[in-house]
Amino acid sequence: MYERLLPASPNWYLSRCSDINSNGVFGFGAKNTVYLMTVTPSWPVLVGELTGHKERVSGFSFCHHPGLENLCSSSSDDGTVKIWDIEQKVVLKEHRAHQSTITALHWAPAEKDLVVSGDEKGIVVCYWQNHGETQSFFPEPRSIFCLSCSPHSGNYVAVGYKDGMIVVIDITKKDEVVHRLRGHDDEIHALSWCPQPGEDLFPSHPEEGSEANSGALAGIKKGCYLASGSKDLTVRIWSTARGRGVMTLKLPNLKRRSTGMDPSLKEKLWLTVHWPKGRPSHVLSSCFGGELIMWDLDKTGKQKWSLLGSSPGSQTHSRIVFNVSSVHLGEEQEFLISTSLDREIKCWDLLTLECCWTLPTLGGYVYKMSFSPVGVGYLALGIGDNMIRVWNTVSVSNKYDSKSFWQGVKSKVTALSWHPTKEGSLAFGTDDGKVGIYEVFSSKPPQISSTYHRKTVYSLAWGPPVPPVFGAEDPPPFTLYSCAGEGLIFQHNPCKLSTDATDIDKLIRSTNSIKHKLSLHSDLSWKPDGRALAIGNEDGSIDVFLAPELKLLCTIQQHHKIINTLHWHHEHSTCPEVSYLLASGSSNAIVYVHDLRSIIESPPESPVLMTEAFRSLAGHTAKITGLSWSPHHDGRLVTACYDGTAQVWDVLTEEAVCNYRGHQGRLLCVQWSPVDPDLVWTGGDDFTVQEWAVSKQEHAKPPRGKKSVELEKKRAFQSKSKAKKKNKSVGKGEMRVEECGVPHGEERCWNTVGVEEGLSDKEEEAMSEGTSTFPPTVLLQQSNNQTERVVPEKLQNGIKSLSVSKKEIKEEKRRERPEMGVKKRKARSIFQLSISMDHRSKEELQEDCLTLATLRHSESTMQSQCVPGSGKHIQLGLFTDRAALYRMLEEEGQNHIEEGYFESAVYLLLWKGDIAGALQMATDKGELTDHLVSMAPMAGYQVWVRTVEAFVKQLCIQEQFLKASSYLLSLHRVYEAVELLKSHQLFREAIALAKARLQPEDPVLGELYTSWAALLAKDGHYATAARCYLAADSSFDAAKVIAKKGDVASLKTAAELARIAGEEDLSHSLSLRCAKDLLSALDWLGAQEVLRTQESLLGHRLLFCTNELLVSRVTETNGITQSSTSSHSWSKPCEGDFLNTLKAVWEREFGVSDGDVEKIQAAHKQLKAVENPSVTFNVSIKQLLSQVSLNVTLCLLSWLLGDWGAGLEELLGGVARCKEAGQFSLMSEVCGMLFPQGASSVSQYKEKLDPRDERSLTVALGLQAFLSYLGLYELWWNSNDVPLTSEEGGSREPALLATYGVLLSEVHVSFQATQRAIAEIQRRLSELVKQHARTQESQADAGESPCPEVPAPSEAAEGNDSESLPSLIAMVSEHHKELANIPEHIKKTPFPDVIECCLVILHVDAISPAPPELRNQAVQLLRKYGAVSHCRASQRFLSDTH
Repeated sequence: MYERLLPASPNWYLSRCSDINSNGVFGFGAKNTVYLMTVTPSWPVLVGELTGHKERVSGFSFCHHPGLENLCSSSSDDGTVKIWDIEQKVVLKEHRAHQSTITALHWAPAEKDLVVSGDEKGIVVCYWQNHGETQSFFPEPRSIFCLSCSPHSGNYVAVGYKDGMIVVIDITKKDEVVHRLRGHDDEIHALSWCPQPGEDLFPSHPEEGSEANSGALAGIKKGCYLASGSKDLTVRIWSTARGRGVMTLKLPNLKRRSTGMDPSLKEKLWLTVHWPKGRPSHVLSSCFGGELIMWDLDKTGKQKWSLLGSSPGSQTHSRIVFNVSSVHLGEEQEFLISTSLDREIKCWDLLTLECCWTLPTLGGYVYKMSFSPVGVGYLALGIGDNMIRVWNTVSVSNKYDSKSFWQGVKSKVTALSWHPTKEGSLAFGTDDGKVGIYEVFSSKPPQISSTYHRKTVYSLAWGPPVPPVFGAEDPPPFTLYSCAGEGLIFQHNPCKLSTDATDIDKLIRSTNSIKHKLSLHSDLSWKPDGRALAIGNEDGSIDVFLAPELKLLCTIQQHHKIINTLHWHHEHSTCPEVSYLLASGSSNAIVYVHDLRSIIESPPESPVLMTEAFRSLAGHTAKITGLSWSPHHDGRLVTACYDGTAQVWDVLTEEAVCNYRGHQGRLLCVQWSPVDPDLVWTGGDDFTVQEWAVSKQEHAKPPRGKKSVELEKKRAFQSKSKAKKKNKSVGKGEMRVEECGVPHGEERCWNTVGVEEGLSDKEEEAMSEGTSTFPPTVLLQQSNNQTERVVPEKLQNGIKSLSVSKKEIKEEKRRERPEMGVKKRKARSIFQLSISMDHRSKEELQEDCLTLATLRHSESTMQSQCVPGSGKHIQLGLFTDRAALYRMLEEEGQNHIEEGYFESAVYLLLWKGDIAGALQMATDKGELTDHLVSMAPMAGYQVWVRTVEAFVKQLCIQEQFLKASSYLLSLHRVYEAVELLKSHQLFREAIALAKARLQPEDPVLGELYTSWAALLAKDGHYATAARCYLAADSSFDAAKVIAKKGDVASLKTAAELARIAGEEDLSHSLSLRCAKDLLSALDWLGAQEVLRTQESLLGHRLLFCTNELLVSRVTETNGITQSSTSSHSWSKPCEGDFLNTLKAVWEREFGVSDGDVEKIQAAHKQLKAVENPSVTFNVSIKQLLSQVSLNVTLCLLSWLLGDWGAGLEELLGGVARCKEAGQFSLMSEVCGMLFPQGASSVSQYKEKLDPRDERSLTVALGLQAFLSYLGLYELWWNSNDVPLTSEEGGSREPALLATYGVLLSEVHVSFQATQRAIAEIQRRLSELVKQHARTQESQADAGESPCPEVPAPSEAAEGNDSESLPSLIAMVSEHHKELANIPEHIKKTPFPDVIECCLVILHVDAISPAPPELRNQAVQLLRKYGAVSHCRASQRFLSDTH
């Protein structure tokens, strides 16, 4: 039926789920289907599918006997093993002998009628399909992973288990194990017999630790080698004659040569093995990362293997391989077929060990397809396996030439759209709301839009930009539009997806002056010429807008359910009128086509309401999911539907052209080939993409399935019902169905469809990818006695449809009941055997009467021959003595037990008075009831206790924990009842029971509360967890758990709770944390309010005050904005000395004055403990100001304590921070606030210092230097306007020398130069070490012995000769000695870079001459300390001075 097909991915982690026969037909299980394809050297040809299993196919194997190549077998998780004819594609036979999940299957190569299967419980079933007999074996109580039948004897089967055990059994001998092969430590993934009998290929050397079954050698005379692959990373070769291992092959460590799939998907190792026919000395196996290895068993040496696909550019698997099978086609052609986790099937030439072709497969729903308008024949596929495939459908050399894209996707791909003009640019949308653009001809990762949708992306479209166009002067010719499940449409800028997308609803509202709420959108489509935009809505309406302002032209109200798809006719039609056709499909089964030519060519002044369609295409029986116009015809349309078919329509004549029925599930998308007018592509939830020809389809219209027949019946029923009730009045709150404007019975019809059809929007992606994909005709079947529920829907006139009342449903069922003819089944008799004897012939019944009379009135020998109440006279037990009755009851009870009716058997025992026996039977069978337990006291106390205990266990198995705990209470076992509820996380019930029955001080209560609190906190229920901790007297934990949420409100609550509970330290830390969060949001009012309740946090309150004042003085040029509603009145910028202003605010608002020494000391100590780390260039302005505020606060506190030196040191630290962060402008502003008079302010502070305190004087010098540093740069920038020397001949020189001469400190430049020299030597040392390590590594790789000493030359920038490691270490030692001679106060005090200042002075001197003394001093320092470190920068000035 199809031309080409991309099938579903082969099922994973199965030992044999694919096979190939001698004719080259390859079959593999995918989901619940078996796909068949013919293998050729060029490419595969898919020839059909085997459908019939209800669950996953777990095994597949061909019959390899001559003349029976058309037979194959398959197993499934539905418990069946089926025999198929691949030519007729029908099931010939099947069996259900397994009671557990089938895990392995093999058609015996040496026995044409034998199919062997194994399950996870260890049962091996042999099935002779010619006469339908089965025989079960139970060799080991272990889970079977794989099995393989011997190709030389039909009696022997090798079975591999999950724990690494391998057994060989002889199926002619019941329960006899020939060998137990031990050696593997983990799962056996595959077994393969040597194709040549005997064991003379190579000498055997038994492995250590292998064990043989001592009595099994007589079973196999000649023996045969067996290969096994295990998860323990080894391939082992076994001798079945001796029951020993003869060879162990360890997997080589191969580097991954490709990364074809997302590495975030975790995979476990799978080691499959295959012994190719005709190659007794070669074994194939998989490896770690998808590699295939050919082992040569005759080869000696370490490397016995060859890698398949080892040549450059060869196609190899990128993930682990599960199944391999080989075939000979002709004399010189031998091929290997492999399936892998990378969702590819590969064909290998075993003569060249190279890949012949690759067939891509699909691991999810095919949500979207799109042909590229630029790259001819490139088809993009959006798949539910989190990948995008791009298929070159016109490739001549490879019919399945495709490329997969997964990077950056990470979710199901639900929408695709190619750029109209840019080649290879593909937009995609996912079910988690992501929108991105892939460049498919590039290896770059995709661009992802910064704007995410909240729900699944339904559709994408490229169109002309609409206002606002992202503020761009030159807008792109096309922008990307996305529509998603939350009902919004975003416009994305493809040139810069990092910018926020715009919601076009804002433009629609403003342009059309819409005040009401807009309908939620579900799809959009741009007219190919960009003139109009059609938007489909969830209420079934379609709005058409005129670009670019999106003026509403008309609203189409034809559908009454969500619009699933919209599509404009193409522009290159021979008839211009056709290009204005708009096709739409919804959850109704009808496709409507509207002609919008007049509205677009002559836009109306006010929007037009359209309620009539140009064409209506009826025939489908479920929701419409896809539309595609033929680019080769006028008015030719193909539609995809949930009924599992695709329909081609001639729109102009409203005729159905053909119907395609090749899919096994619902269709989700469709595309008409842009190359061949006869080809159409469809994708569905059966995980396949199919290419089919329109001219080759035998059906013209969609199938009239059960759904359409039911629809017609219901419409007819509704018509009759309406005729009968025509003259009856309508009750209050109701309306006639005909008044709704909806076809009669339509609402009920659409809501009696399967689960998927009941959805009102495109939420199918929420369903599991592994759900059943049977034809919709199967899915749509409903039980006649199932209550129908009608969902009210919004109709054209805005009135909700009437729900069917219960009375009407009952009335309808009452009418239908006589037609159904269902007879109520009679209850099962408790005397089943006795009653059966009453249904014999009249003569036999009369004979019973004579026998009974003889027994009662005669003492003849018949009494010894006839035992009433047993055997064939069981029915007489009711009419003789008690002993006979007991015999009858015993046999009846045994019959009930055998047939599984234990309740009846229990009743018989109770009637006999054997209460203990009845209770014991019910206990053993797990059939205890409340009634039986209530009778237990009649048998004694001990029996009652045992019965209650057994009933508690039974109730726990049935998950009736509350009832079980109540029965434990009847035994006065309160603690056990509480523990039972606790163990099943019924904490509320457990606590209620414990508080009601235990003492208040019982520790069990505290354990319950804390356990429940831990569970609640783990799930994010912090408030309830806190209540539990409080109940357990753990206030600290209660506060901590509330604070876990981290928002301001939670932190406030936690801090207050800790304060009330007396946890002062915790309360302080939480309050401070909350205040800092508010501070980061510039909410100073909130921060101070939080800290006001904590008297001990005065230091932080002062810090926040300083920060608020500091930020208020900083201009918005530094990126800081301040809200007047979140700041104090005293923080408004004002003129005056900043420090004096800050001091006044402290005294006025916080009561801090010079006399409060203890308070100031506590605050100073508190802030000194705050960490104030060094800054980098990446620090934010807010963080930098916060750190500077801490320096300023500590400065003022130190001054209030009389420590002027420490205060100046804090100011110097704050100024230096701005310099280190590279914030020059902020540094200038801060210095202007702190030192309003510049150097004079520093001089005033310097006068208050102790002249003997060298450290404080050095700090003052550093502050003067930084102020001079700022002034020097300002002078440089203004040097063209303000000369350094005056026209009168240098009267400004003394002032300049005093101002900038402080920067040229030789002691500081010496310290800085030494630090730079040490850093440079350390860099060179690091390079030497790295070079030495590289040299040793290269020698080790080359197999040479490393030399004890390797010379490591270092090419210094200054051209020095090669230096050894000891010489560099000596240089570092010398520099450290120089540092030791420098005073500590110099090393710890920040100072501007002296060499930098020298260079700036000389640059300024080149523009406007500087005082000679200042210039000469700068040159000298530069020559002495900067010639090496600043070689290039100083070269110009040093050369000019010579």
